[in-house]
Amino acid sequence: MLTSSIPETIMQNIQAVELAKAYRLLNHGPTTIVTSAHGGVSNVMAAAWAMPLDFDPPKVLLVIDKSTLTRELVEASGEFALNVPTRAQAEQTLAVGSSSGRDGNKFAALDIATFPAQKIGAPLMSGCLAWLECKVIPEPHNQQRYDLFIAEVVAARADVAAFSEGRWHFPSADQHSVHYLSGGAFFATGDAFNVKLKP
Repeated sequence: MLTSSIPETIMQNIQAVELAKAYRLLNHGPTTIVTSAHGGVSNVMAAAWAMPLDFDPPKVLLVIDKSTLTRELVEASGEFALNVPTRAQAEQTLAVGSSSGRDGNKFAALDIATFPAQKIGAPLMSGCLAWLECKVIPEPHNQQRYDLFIAEVVAARADVAAFSEGRWHFPSADQHSVHYLSGGAFFATGDAFNVKLKP
């Protein structure tokens, strides 16, 4: 076995990870809040499984479980928004991820302020760091088998205090993006630092 060549001092600091939780090793990108709307119904949910896919045109990937109201609205409308919440919104993020829109209007129940999107019908959540308006690129096999949606970003905005000139520069601790681990545990994006390659 390969492990026999690894010194015991190294192995004592390494442990196996349950495969059902292996995604958590990579899943520390910013948690997003997905907003959706169709036919006069709107919903909001938290989503830790969103990531960039391409640059030109910009695309994202998003996992949305079949059982959710968000999934129903996204499939009907062909669009959704990704809202990037702040550390100050962590409790609200947990709340929207812990309840179902089928039980009532989460925007009203959780007192979530919104503003209109530019190019889609879903509302955008006020107070976030950034907003990406997305149109679904239909991939029925991926959607049905893996709950995986590919979408093109058709409009994007960011709070200039936290993102400008193509870079994040979080102004205060409460204005960092949050990253969901599990069981109500989050961590916030840390301080930025630069590295330069030696010539």
